Amino acid sequence: MGIAPRHMKTRTSTQNLRKRVRYHFRGNAAGSTLRLTLGCLLGLELRRVGSGGRMTFCAAGEARLSQWMAENAQVCWFEDPEPWTAESELIAQLDLPLNLDQNSHNGFHPQLKELRAQARQRARDLPVSH
Repeated sequence: MGIAPRHMKTRTSTQNLRKRVRYHFRGNAAGSTLRLTLGCLLGLELRRVGSGGRMTFCAAGEARLSQWMAENAQVCWFEDPEPWTAESELIAQLDLPLNLDQNSHNGFHPQLKELRAQARQRARDLPVSH
């Protein structure tokens, strides 16, 4: 689950839903927590890239993830003038195992958090990919 625009303490993001969905489907794990989660669950190897501060999957891994999402992921949405409020309410009421933010009550939360932490640690232990 995600929202656009995202409401933060000091501002509301200018990103729209179209940009967010496009990035989830065509971007990389460095900029999409959904891609990071799905890639970790699919067993893709996370790597540090560029100067070493960002982490993503290798090009073949990102391509594999994009293909998996094209075949398996679906998107739906609804309009709400304050989507951050609806997001909090839905996360509290529904079983959304892939959401980490505001979702520590979910039974899968500790496992997913640990899986992502292990992937990040492995990436830190490997040389930076170029």
